Parts: sequence; structure tokens; C-alpha cells
Amino acid sequence: MYNFINKEVLNWSAFLKLKAQLSKDERLKKFYDVGTYHDDTKLQDIEFVALDFETTGLDPKKNSIISIGLVPFTLKRIYCNQAKSWFINPKDKLQEDSIIIHGITHSDLKGAPDLRRILDQLLDQLAGKVVVVHYRNIERPFLDLHLRALIKEGIVFPVVDTMQIESNIQRKLAAGFLNRLRGKKPASIRLGQSRTRYNLPTYQPHDALTDAIATAELLQAQVGYHFSPDTPIKDLWL
Repeated sequence: MYNFINKEVLNWSAFLKLKAQLSKDERLKKFYDVGTYHDDTKLQDIEFVALDFETTGLDPKKNSIISIGLVPFTLKRIYCNQAKSWFINPKDKLQEDSIIIHGITHSDLKGAPDLRRILDQLLDQLAGKVVVVHYRNIERPFLDLHLRALIKEGIVFPVVDTMQIESNIQRKLAAGFLNRLRGKKPASIRLGQSRTRYNLPTYQPHDALTDAIATAELLQAQVGYHFSPDTPIKDLWL
């Protein structure tokens, strides 16, 4: 069993209470007021929500969110009947190379709302749950910077990053003198390749809702293989 101590961990429960007091936007104040789990809460007792964005590029300072998918889950069950997805009107133009990746076209985005119009729904789905992503440098910074532009206030919340978990696992498996001598390197930590190691089914990538479901399944598998339902959330969230 692996035990990864995260150096970035805050007392998230106390921090969100402070954010609720300081926030000027009523929607964000409501979001923070719901709070989060104590850092010693066991994984088996937590309600998670897997979140995925498709974007016009990888730079949150220049690019936009164009699709959001999310699905609530626990270690035992994924609630697909509660899944949500939205197309979002981007503030920058779609680029041909990004269209090739995610397949979202101008016609898909015709009439799509901007982020403000679905913000209440999105925050309601995230509030009180632990957000799970595959690569934390997309969802949290994109949402933070987009809200700063739209409502003059950003957002922060804890996340569990299945890519970071997999990176830690693969680095540990490839460590040691003999592995270096053999030229062993850590395996790919992309979502699809990571899922393959746990015998999870292959899904078509780059659809926000499908990737959210894929991320939820991956965390369930990672906990089942490498951790325990009794592992405290402080060992995983960032």
C-alpha cells in the first residue's frame, strides 16, 4: 500500500470557512459556506464529484472553457443519472488544432451560454463534495481565471488529481538502482493509458462527460489497488 504525503495540503475546512467570510460574490459565499470534509475523513465516507473541461487550448490566461462534464460518485458507486454537462460559449476563437482533439465545432457552440449563466448550477454540483480531476492544472486554474474575468472574484477548492496519484505510483515502481540499470522508466500517466493498467474499458477521449466518468472509475481503481477505504482524504487531496 502506498502512502503519499502531499506537501501542498492546507487545512481545507478552515480555509473554506475563511473564504466564505471574505468572499463578496453571493454565489461563491454560498459555495464556501457548505464547506468540506475534515482532513482525517476516510475515503469511504466521502462524496466525490469528477470534473472535466474541454478548452480551446492549455493556457488558462489565453484560452477558454468550451465544455464541462461532471459526475458524482463514491468509492462504491458512480451516479451516472446525476451527471451533468454543458457547452460554454468561449471568449476566444476555436482553433483548428483544438477542434481536431475534442471534436467540438462552432455549430456545437451556437447559442451556448457563457459561464455566468450556468455558474449557479455548477457550484451547486461541486459544493460540499471533493472534486476529482485528471491533471489539476486545467480545471481549477481555468475556472479561477474565468471567474475573475466574469465576476471579478476567483475560486479555490481542494482537488484529488488522479494523474498525480498515478505519477507517484509509477515513479515509485521505476525507482531503485536495478531499475535505473535496466533503463526502466515510469509508465505513461495519460488518462487512457492509466486506465488500461487497471483493466478498465477503453472510452473515446476528449468528451468532457465521458472523461469525467473515466476519471471517477480511475480513482476507484487506484484506491482499490494502492490505498484503502480507510485512507484519510488528507493523503490524496491538494
